[in-house]
Amino acid sequence: MPSRPPIMSARRGTIRVAVIDRDTSFLRVLGKRLDAAGWEHRVLPGGAPADELVAMKLNALVVDPSVLGPDEGWEFVERISGLMPGLGIIACTSNSTVAQRVRGLRLGADDWIAKPCHPEEVMARIEAVVRRRRARSDDEHGPLVVGELEIRSDQFQAYVAGGTLDLTRREFELLNTLAEAPGRVLEREEIYRRVWGYEMAHGDRSVDVFVRKLRSKIQKQSPGWDYIHTHFGIGYRFEAEAVHVSRPGTGLPTDPAEAGRDRLEPATADAPIPAGSA
Repeated sequence: MPSRPPIMSARRGTIRVAVIDRDTSFLRVLGKRLDAAGWEHRVLPGGAPADELVAMKLNALVVDPSVLGPDEGWEFVERISGLMPGLGIIACTSNSTVAQRVRGLRLGADDWIAKPCHPEEVMARIEAVVRRRRARSDDEHGPLVVGELEIRSDQFQAYVAGGTLDLTRREFELLNTLAEAPGRVLEREEIYRRVWGYEMAHGDRSVDVFVRKLRSKIQKQSPGWDYIHTHFGIGYRFEAEAVHVSRPGTGLPTDPAEAGRDRLEPATADAPIPAGSA
């Protein structure tokens, strides 16, 4: 292996791909095919920082998770898939179990190839993943805007009344998952599978805890609206509803912002979560 990752030819440069692997035979044969196709490609001996991968402007990443370590490989796949939602990730490794393949796909890999494999198959799978990613991007018609809330899935960011909503990655994924099914009740187990990537253990309250955190952050910046509604014993529904509360003694609705402030007493922020709610 060379001392630093080589950048190889790009005569037509239709696809940019990085390969994380240490199998010299596999890299040599694949590199020749990629050169012949005119793709830009780079070989990385290990996991690169996200900012370096972003700077490469990659379409796809082919990675053998085993070269990064038994757990580090999966953590890398999950982290990069979250930070670079437009990147196609193909796991390519040998001696994998069904459990490993399922885990990899759930953590963010788009496809899985078992070694030994033909370079043409690798390229075809890369093309398929990139094609799906591009089609998904072309189908996006801008951000989702409901009430005062704006969700930009391409940026992994949400805004309220023009201001940035400070969310963790998990909170954003939860919000985006709910917002992608407006008006539909999503069961807690389904939410957990989509956001956390595996089956929810009995008694796990992670969904309820994160819904509560998410609600609190949204209500502080958009107090006149309700977005996430609880269906006790089932799950949650996303739908923007303006809040109207009658003024005492008048029967007239208050300003939505004033009504929202009535629902945000500091004492409730750290209260225990009752069973079946958030």
